[in-house]
Amino acid sequence: MKEKMSKSKFKPKVLEYFREIEKTGKELIITDRGRPIIKIVPYTEKSEDGIEALRGTVLEYENPTKPVALEDWDHLF
Repeated sequence: MKEKMSKSKFKPKVLEYFREIEKTGKELIITDRGRPIIKIVPYTEKSEDGIEALRGTVLEYENPTKPVALEDWDHLF
């Protein structure tokens, strides 16, 4: 199975590709005019993947119960 494929080639054989992804565990990227738009990956029961990616990324957290002022949010937007 290809790693990347146009959506026009994917559409007629969608169920075949789903079965192949399920069987092999490989990802498939669907493109539109050569630009990646969707990545299809097999489902896994691992719910900690997101947490594990963030583990150890907080460098310092001095006062977690301190209120946040409105001006503290300005730099986010």
